Amino acid sequence: MGEVIRLEEIDRERRRTRARVAERAPLERAVALLRENLATAAGALRDAPSAAVQAELLGRIERLAAMIRYGLRMLGEAAGDGLDGPSTIAGPR
Repeated sequence: MGEVIRLEEIDRERRRTRARVAERAPLERAVALLRENLATAAGALRDAPSAAVQAELLGRIERLAAMIRYGLRMLGEAAGDGLDGPSTIAGPR
């Protein structure tokens, strides 16, 4: 009887693992897209003509970085560091 219960537990864990793998792929794609957007925003910051545009781009970069950190934590690839809160550098939004 114990073997039957153990086999059920193993089967249940396999189903959970398959579900996690299926959920992981879209999240990995989302993090990759966020990284691409971050690189684009950083490039735009380098060429930004005015302080107002730079401030807007810095805010965008900050939000993208926070979303990337959050996605990586969801994937189990980064530890929570408490850096996902609002910035005190960019000022109020």
